[in-house]
Amino acid sequence: MTNHIRLGVNIDHVATIRNARGGDHPDPMRAVRIVQEAGGDGITVHLREDRRHIRDSDLDAIMAGATLPINLEMAATEEMLAIALRHKPHAACIVPEKREERTTEGGLDAAGLHNTLMPIVGRLSEAGIRVSLFIEPEARQIEAAMRLGAPVVELHTGRYAHLWLDEDQAGVEKELKRIADAAALAAKNGIEPHAGHGLTFENVQPIAAIPQLAELNIGHYLIGEAIFDGLEASIRKMRQLMDEAR
Repeated sequence: MTNHIRLGVNIDHVATIRNARGGDHPDPMRAVRIVQEAGGDGITVHLREDRRHIRDSDLDAIMAGATLPINLEMAATEEMLAIALRHKPHAACIVPEKREERTTEGGLDAAGLHNTLMPIVGRLSEAGIRVSLFIEPEARQIEAAMRLGAPVVELHTGRYAHLWLDEDQAGVEKELKRIADAAALAAKNGIEPHAGHGLTFENVQPIAAIPQLAELNIGHYLIGEAIFDGLEASIRKMRQLMDEAR
């Protein structure tokens, strides 16, 4: 397989480190420029309701200064919808959001939230924003995305990542098949499948090898590795591993 798989780099945690001290350093916009130079295909940012990492001013700067496509992760709220419609990023990925969680824990229940999501997906699509739903790799959720008219789904790989850490080989294989089956079902029905959450240098290749996946979104791990090896080197290594898997 030689088809290119895109790497979207989530830079939220550059802002997390900045916010730990206040002030302006490290600057998320500098990270954007490094992603652009190091072979990333897109920038992902999650403007949370509590603004715990990326702030509105960061989004303003990134939208104005980035040359790569911007993927805005957002909760399904009127406030976030208004922000997305004002900025018009390339893509908006609707994610579940609970104030007490440290990170996004599990996929969006697109099936159960159909009536909430339908007007939001509709308004984003009308504005020319490519809508993605961050979901569990389940047929029920893919079918819900089809009913909602979402052109993209991002499959949650968090369970796969946990099983990998636990060295549960049988569990890893089972979860990998679940992700591959969901990606195939999405692609068969005209939905572009992406994947992300908990992906590392060690576990990325089996996911990147799934032929239908068009994009992986990776953030926390790359920012963590950047502390030791630099952000550019970390992105280049991830890019190489993904390419080798194809």
